Amino acid sequence: MKQLRLKVLAGLFVVAGILSWGGARLWEAFGTVPSVPLAAPIVLAVIAVVLMATALSLRARLRAQRERRPGAKGVEPLMAARAVVFGQASALVAALVSGMYGGVGVFLLGSLDIPPRRDQAIYAGFSMAAGIAVIAAAVFLERVCKLPEDDDEVPSRG
Repeated sequence: MKQLRLKVLAGLFVVAGILSWGGARLWEAFGTVPSVPLAAPIVLAVIAVVLMATALSLRARLRAQRERRPGAKGVEPLMAARAVVFGQASALVAALVSGMYGGVGVFLLGSLDIPPRRDQAIYAGFSMAAGIAVIAAAVFLERVCKLPEDDDEVPSRG
């Protein structure tokens, strides 16, 4: 399984933001503005909390297993792999979604004097921040589940 690359996530964020900003400008040309649902930052924040709780739980269990504490509950490799896949998928989607809301938020910055648009800009900002929190929690989860490098293996010469 390959590690998440922050450059890929940043690229997705930027491309989604630019496309979203352009789409919002086009949408406004037709007389309406895209809306940001109030539930968007809440759902992203819940995903970030779940990822962080999973990472902290796995880290504690792995530490107890490494220290050979009596009664330590081990971590099944398949469970750790599933957690990492969930984290990676969440980070990729969060990069797209937070970029999208970031683009809409940047577009809405030009009309903060209109109360409904100001509220939408605030929701977009919170959504973008929660999406970044999902990415941070996913990267942390991936680091927790990373296998240590084997120092005693001699690389074969081919």
